[in-house]
Amino acid sequence: MVRATGGSVSNHARSHCNGPDRPGADGLRQFGGGSPMGADPHRRRLPIKGRLPGVPLARVQLSAVICVHDEEARLEACLRRLSFADEIIVVLDRCRDRSEEIARGYAHTVIKGAYPQEGARKAAALAAAKGEWIIEVDADEQISVALATEIRERINSAGAFTYFQVPVDNYVGQRLVRHGWGGSFGTSSVARLFRRDAKRWGLERIHPTVRFEGERGPSLVNPIRHEVDADISDMIHRLDRYTHQRALDLVERGQVGGIADNAFRGFRRFLKCYISRKGYREGGWGVLIAVMAGLYPLLSTLRARLEVRQAAEAGAAPAAPGLFLPRIVAGE
Repeated sequence: MVRATGGSVSNHARSHCNGPDRPGADGLRQFGGGSPMGADPHRRRLPIKGRLPGVPLARVQLSAVICVHDEEARLEACLRRLSFADEIIVVLDRCRDRSEEIARGYAHTVIKGAYPQEGARKAAALAAAKGEWIIEVDADEQISVALATEIRERINSAGAFTYFQVPVDNYVGQRLVRHGWGGSFGTSSVARLFRRDAKRWGLERIHPTVRFEGERGPSLVNPIRHEVDADISDMIHRLDRYTHQRALDLVERGQVGGIADNAFRGFRRFLKCYISRKGYREGGWGVLIAVMAGLYPLLSTLRARLEVRQAAEAGAAPAAPGLFLPRIVAGE
């Protein structure tokens, strides 16, 4: 194990077990002849590297990177769908559950550390990647066979393009909500596929700035499945987390704005999500998403003024969100 910025890194070589490989119950191919993790029968067998059924052989090396915090409930479903990549890298951020055990069943490289800033953990994952191309995924996201195939085809014919947008299907529970996302509370398209040196993350705690080098190619067609919230309660908790982290960034950077200005900004965001981005087509869900997007700048400013600043003046740490249910992931 060698030291790395922000944590420790271990390389996990996939075991080559005796016996023919065979498809598992999920359709992914698995090694036969025993457990690749040793004698522990509870360990997951490793999927054979680099292929989902129907995905063609690659001509360009591709790294899949994922950052997680306590994502044992969803991590395996995500990782099992990354076997089309030549390499999987998992960054574990202060995980207290079984995320590490699950990650070691699939990843080539596992990085453990503490990353208070989202940009720092994203940068740690990119620094460890060896592929010419990177696909970034979160633990609450899944890549279909169709998207995996399209990713391979696109990077093999990328030419001078250095990055691509990927559409996102956002689910609240089992409901697909296509319209109305935005205002720092969701998105329907993400720039997740890029050449290794084309993307740079800022160091903010939440929604870090991103800089790209080179030319953007045509957007992909097949979407990432994003299980963004389990229900309305989960959505409210996410707003709590987001505004807490944003408030810390605002105070740290000296960017705390006025209450009136941010109230007006929130109103504009509500209108943009509900009207311009057609949230009205989603009925009550569109209203709810627009309300959350509109509250984000105002609540962030109020928390910066009333919680973070006052706590700093009193020499205490600001209170953490009431319930921490991570959606943006970091890793180990």
